[in-house]
Amino acid sequence: MSRSPAASPQPPLWRSARTQLRLLVAAVRTPSHAATPLLGSSERALVRYAPWAVAFVAVAILLPTSVTVVAQDYGLNGPAAGALAVAQTTPLLLAVTRPLQAWWIVFAADVVGAIVLAGAADASGRPWPWTPMVIIGYVILMLFLGLRESRRALVGVWLATGLVGVLFELASSKRSDGSWMLMFVLTGVALVVTGALRERGDAQRRLAAQETISETERAQRTLLEERTRIARELHDVVAHHMSVITVQADSAPYRITGLPEDAREEFTAIAASARESLTEMRRLLAVLRSEDANGELAPQPGVSRVQQLVEATVRAGVPVELSLSVPPGSVPQAVDLSAYRIVQEALANVVRHAPGATTRVSVMSDGTDLIVAVVNGPAAEVTSPLESAGTGHGLVGMRERVRLTGGTLDTGPLPDGGFRVAARMPLAPSSADGPDGPDAPDAPDVPDVPVP
Repeated sequence: MSRSPAASPQPPLWRSARTQLRLLVAAVRTPSHAATPLLGSSERALVRYAPWAVAFVAVAILLPTSVTVVAQDYGLNGPAAGALAVAQTTPLLLAVTRPLQAWWIVFAADVVGAIVLAGAADASGRPWPWTPMVIIGYVILMLFLGLRESRRALVGVWLATGLVGVLFELASSKRSDGSWMLMFVLTGVALVVTGALRERGDAQRRLAAQETISETERAQRTLLEERTRIARELHDVVAHHMSVITVQADSAPYRITGLPEDAREEFTAIAASARESLTEMRRLLAVLRSEDANGELAPQPGVSRVQQLVEATVRAGVPVELSLSVPPGSVPQAVDLSAYRIVQEALANVVRHAPGATTRVSVMSDGTDLIVAVVNGPAAEVTSPLESAGTGHGLVGMRERVRLTGGTLDTGPLPDGGFRVAARMPLAPSSADGPDGPDAPDAPDVPDVPVP
């Protein structure tokens, strides 16, 4: 046990009630949240540059090969063969970003090439209407198209490819060797495979985005539920102060003799305002109260009941050492309630997630701040925790309570496998408190909190 410092003087009752009301208002405020990226930097780089690499390799191989095949096997002169090969292969680079526009260029060039090669002198016995290089380049183009365009566009491209092949077959059945059918089948397979992959990827991205949104909404709902619970508890604290103010204002003219008439009217106005505030507070509580919440008739707990809380935890099988050194009457009600709830949540987490772990609880005052520390070691036995996943209310509630009192909180694992919860809350209202509540960060660190 450390030496108990002298109790600090309490602020006037009206100032304490005003501070509690600010805390109640701050408890129901809602922060904004940010979205999380779905892909890492390496994944984004792969998605961005892989199609370009495929397109460049395809053009580098198909362009010179097409020129050689058309010039040597089909007897087309060099400039014409070069122009045709360029028109049939280079649009693959455009297909990376605009595959449908690239298809129009390649499709027109392939049709023109089939017409030109139909009358070539050395074309007898060669594949027609589509050359092998045309088929390969067209299938690669279908891969880009299937990954980017809609199902309607893919069906239209596939039907146009088959229709042109049938027209060439009807126009020159003796010249055709069935390459149009091969191109039609391969095109259909490429479009089906890539279209299915694209739709599967879209579905996975939508699912990942929905899971991210659901997780964010779940965290937000947990925070709002905890803030509502804290606000309901703070209502009781504020209502108590307002009731005392009402009684004091009503009884002042009878307790103090010789009061002038102006002072009596002033006390009457104070009592009337306090009663009106109490009525509004009851309405606020009715809004905050959930449908299944029952009225709590027992007084709000505080530091004086930490000893009972520790004894109940010991009976549950968790060895707990308590160090309690707080002067009686030196802790404001909001801080008193917050300290009890922090110890309660911390011990509940030990029971759930580290059963049997040795735990040390310290609640002390240095005259200006109330310091709460709960430190537990690793579980006594290597067993599965009683709960593998919690609701997330515990740490959220601690953080909100400490923030609303203008204090600081530090939580985190220890090197030996245990866990540490340390909070520091001011015993007097902070001068930085504005009209909307304490101006404190959400989850700051606690400097120099002693560990028992």
